[in-house]
Amino acid sequence: MFTRALCAAFAATVLSIPALRADDAKDIVDTAVGAGSFKTLVAAVKAAELVDTLKGKGPFTVFAPTDAAFEKVGKEKIEELLKDKKALAAILTYHVIAGKVMAEDAIKLDGKAAKTVNGKKVEISVKDGKVYLNGKAAVIKADIKTSNGVIHVIDTVILPPSE
Repeated sequence: MFTRALCAAFAATVLSIPALRADDAKDIVDTAVGAGSFKTLVAAVKAAELVDTLKGKGPFTVFAPTDAAFEKVGKEKIEELLKDKKALAAILTYHVIAGKVMAEDAIKLDGKAAKTVNGKKVEISVKDGKVYLNGKAAVIKADIKTSNGVIHVIDTVILPPSE
């Protein structure tokens, strides 16, 4: 009886391992879509024609604004940006760093700047153990691992510095 219970427990454990790994197999875009709290970001990525890039090999670090973060920008401004692919792409690529930067690594960058995919630098600071971008956007959830990088959820859309 004990042997059957042990075998059943072992089988259940072994069978659950592929399910746990299936989430790691999702790329940045599929992970964002599956989360359900990045509808505006996903729509913007599609409008800027960046889906294939963010599904690429990477690795990438994406600072992903939530839908609530986009609400701060305003519906009118978002609709305007969705029609201006170049401006939209500049903003979205400002939220991406080439390479995989985990939260532990970001904390070590306190007071420094990181070059984004759009070519501009984003300032990284740490206050009370929390990571901020440009002193405005707080990382509210970190280290969401994907097959081609990592996502850090932020509470504010960051804008690249003007020329």
